[in-house]
Amino acid sequence: MEVIVAKNAEELGSIVANVIVQLLGRMERPTLGLATGSSPQPVYDELVRRHRAGAISFANTTACLLDEYLDLPPEHPQLYRTFIRRVFVDQIDLPLEQLLGPDVSGNQPETCSARYEAALKGAGGVDLQVLGIGSDGHIGFNEPSSSLASRTRVKTLTRQTREDNARFFGGEVDAVPKHAVTQGIGTILEARHLVLVARGAGKAKAIAQAIEGPLTAMVPASALQLHPHATVVIDPEAASGLQLLDYYEQAFRGKPPWEPI
Repeated sequence: MEVIVAKNAEELGSIVANVIVQLLGRMERPTLGLATGSSPQPVYDELVRRHRAGAISFANTTACLLDEYLDLPPEHPQLYRTFIRRVFVDQIDLPLEQLLGPDVSGNQPETCSARYEAALKGAGGVDLQVLGIGSDGHIGFNEPSSSLASRTRVKTLTRQTREDNARFFGGEVDAVPKHAVTQGIGTILEARHLVLVARGAGKAKAIAQAIEGPLTAMVPASALQLHPHATVVIDPEAASGLQLLDYYEQAFRGKPPWEPI
């Protein structure tokens, strides 16, 4: 696992955007996994800026969502498909038919989960998956105690997750859905490159546990320790709980020019 500490949100966005641009340059039809939330926002802002400058195109890219809320009306602005369109997809040239996500419009979420697993396989798997992390260490909506081998399925959200996400729902915890369809940890680990981003002191404990703590279902993000190509890009506040912070910074500064992120 490579740990990169960016100076600020802008540098974080630029570092991860560079990795995605490299992916677009070396693959004819890449599949890019997208995470929602506030931490990845600088990445999407930078990619939109570069697209508008004519530097990159997403016309041949397939994008896929990590998860989706259940029990929200189709027009709700906090549906993750709607959210990612608003902050990213509608501002670039990615065709909407190439944006994949769990179809929660029907009444059979368990069937939707199996269909989404099949759609990911049909796209050739995920080449690069952007991830966020919850304050309790969850990735996607895989809450603490989730199986490290889990597949896409319906999960009940913890009170902590709903409190954390209430800021997107006018501060009303009761307005946050209690269930979501999420890629499982086993599904996420099949992506060829995982890039986890985190910002702020509220993520410091979870980041320290995920990177330096034991591999445990109680910290789902610790599963990244099992992945052969996982990168964590964080700001100084999110890095503040790391015991080996000096080492990670030294390793990144001394990174050979021929070794990509």
